[in-house]
Amino acid sequence: MSKPNTPDNEAFSSKRMSKFVTFFQFPLIWMLTGVLGLIFANVTFNLLSKDIHELGTVTLTLAGSAVAIIIYWLVMKFLARRPVPELLLHRRAISEAMFGAVIGLIFIVVSTTLIVLLGGYSFKWSNENISSVVMPIIATSLGAAFVEELIFRGLAFQAIERLGGSWIALTITSLFFGIAHLGNPGATIWGAVSIAIEAGVLLGAAFLWRRNVWFIIGLHFFWNTVQGLLGIPVSGHPSSGLFTVEVTGPTLLTGGKFGLEASIIPVIISLLIAIPMLIFAHRKGHLIPYHRKPQ
Repeated sequence: MSKPNTPDNEAFSSKRMSKFVTFFQFPLIWMLTGVLGLIFANVTFNLLSKDIHELGTVTLTLAGSAVAIIIYWLVMKFLARRPVPELLLHRRAISEAMFGAVIGLIFIVVSTTLIVLLGGYSFKWSNENISSVVMPIIATSLGAAFVEELIFRGLAFQAIERLGGSWIALTITSLFFGIAHLGNPGATIWGAVSIAIEAGVLLGAAFLWRRNVWFIIGLHFFWNTVQGLLGIPVSGHPSSGLFTVEVTGPTLLTGGKFGLEASIIPVIISLLIAIPMLIFAHRKGHLIPYHRKPQ
């Protein structure tokens, strides 16, 4: 026979459910849950996209990006129990993504131009079929932009920020973003440090300034895409771009086998961009102090 629902049993069940909800509301728990969900989705769509034509790869990447956005929204809405203003789907999403894309384009073009002027790079047209080059680069860059930004600036940054404030979140996510690239081809300690500064700090500062996921996704996407189209290795991964690049300068200038991102030039330029972003973020009141308790 089943036990009758007494007030004591109902109170116990309610207390147990409350503990369960509180457990998943803790920032590091919903962060890890979301990260695992995003990684699983990314691996699944990467496996599905193997051995299919270029347009099919882009289509699957778009579908995978949409699934990643849904996973992020579900985690924030039902586990973190918080609104998701950084993910609003309206006209601002398009304008923010385009704004970020412009900054990413300027960042890479200026960095590359300076390296060319200093004798580090020279380019030749590759004569490759354009669609066979452009489509895979777009697919790879799009997938990386969505997954990496939702994990590092979306989930990790905001979870750590709720526990320790904006500066600690910026420091920890930047360090881990650099460490995450140590396994890439041609990676060195300097390469990881440069990624931590020019990507971790810059993208973290961009998020603090705009408080918008679309802005940093647009910035990250164009950053990787332009490098790939120029034929420059992207974080150590060789790229069959529209050009072939001849590296003739010292490694500190060119980045060597790791590519542009291990060059001192973009490190300096990224700081020149990130510092004003952090100043604007402070003026807008977007920085959360350390003493604020998790919500």
